[in-house]
Amino acid sequence: MAAPPPTSQEYAVNRTAKTLTSAGGMVVAGVLAWAVAAPHGGGAAAHDKGKPIERARSAQNADNAKSVLWDGDASHGLGVFGTTLCDAPGSVTVDNWGTARGDFFKFNKPIGVPRCEAHNVRTGSGEYAFRDGRTYWFGWDSMTKTGEAQTVFQWKSNGTNDQHSQNYPVIMKVEDGRLKVWYVAPGEEWIAIGSAPWSAGAWHSVQLGITTSSGGSGKLSVYMDGKEIASRTGARTWDDLGNKPRWGTYWGTDSSTAAINWIDGLAMGESRADVD
Repeated sequence: MAAPPPTSQEYAVNRTAKTLTSAGGMVVAGVLAWAVAAPHGGGAAAHDKGKPIERARSAQNADNAKSVLWDGDASHGLGVFGTTLCDAPGSVTVDNWGTARGDFFKFNKPIGVPRCEAHNVRTGSGEYAFRDGRTYWFGWDSMTKTGEAQTVFQWKSNGTNDQHSQNYPVIMKVEDGRLKVWYVAPGEEWIAIGSAPWSAGAWHSVQLGITTSSGGSGKLSVYMDGKEIASRTGARTWDDLGNKPRWGTYWGTDSSTAAINWIDGLAMGESRADVD
């Protein structure tokens, strides 16, 4: 059974710590740790010690205001997903290189395997039930072994074949050294809506916002490394039986190429600020 989801305060502390250290913040993290541990004293020394504490509290209060619907950090294990889709000898595992980044997911698709993906999100009450007419934001960090990881995200439609009108209204691929984003309209009409250079072997931050609509009034926006790289309005983003997110690496019918996608810091909220 998956562990209960962390509180918003636990999530904020966990994500803030990763942000600080991944940004070269070992010194900053040390200051914050000293500020929390420093004893209270009198005079000017106590006044100086209070400043780091106040700054730390202000930052924590700002993070506590986030509306986090799901904390999918790898430190919670594979139970944060609804299921994983990866045939042996492929694997979806939790990895850790002994750096300040801590735990992260490794989606390892060897030759002979078409996909290694994680499907949907799971909270303490079970698999999350997405709904029409809502706005969801997803945030994560990703690093691929090469500039050819193919499909790394799908807003996957529920059901199969004739049960849906859109197989995946939103899809992202890493190919040709770029992160490419498509809106896929009914009738399998692929509409490229943006792309950006993607460096293999380097971590990139990604945020995706989707306003769900079965009637064609949906919206979507993608940010990479702090800049919006794709957007679309007037989109049908909610299929006949609904949709769920899917991360990893997927090559369709091509199983001749190996690929690895590492993913860290997964989260879902109601605004970009919740998951950035």
